Amino acid sequence: MMAVLALGLAYPGFLLLSLAMDRHHRDLLGGSPGRVRRQLCRIGGWALLGLSILPCFALWGWSFGAVAWCGVLTLAAFALVALTTYAPRAALLVAPLLPALGGAAWLGLP
Repeated sequence: MMAVLALGLAYPGFLLLSLAMDRHHRDLLGGSPGRVRRQLCRIGGWALLGLSILPCFALWGWSFGAVAWCGVLTLAAFALVALTTYAPRAALLVAPLLPALGGAAWLGLP
């Protein structure tokens, strides 16, 4: 279930990085991001992507964890691209649900 937590951190990380760009911010939230919001999105996005490697290391170890993390990043990026293309509002709704689901799975909650 740590893989769900890794995905739950990677997806919103990519979403924040995309929201730092004018086009995606306009498509998903309307308007252009201000300078401070753009910087916060970039910092938060990179931080979440960096944190997403930790569950992979915990689950698969140092050697295979890095490879698994690349797979998690690929899956998260593909999911974000598909959702922003076909259901842009759903892309925003999924972002807070995935970390919650991953945290619940990590804690062993049903």
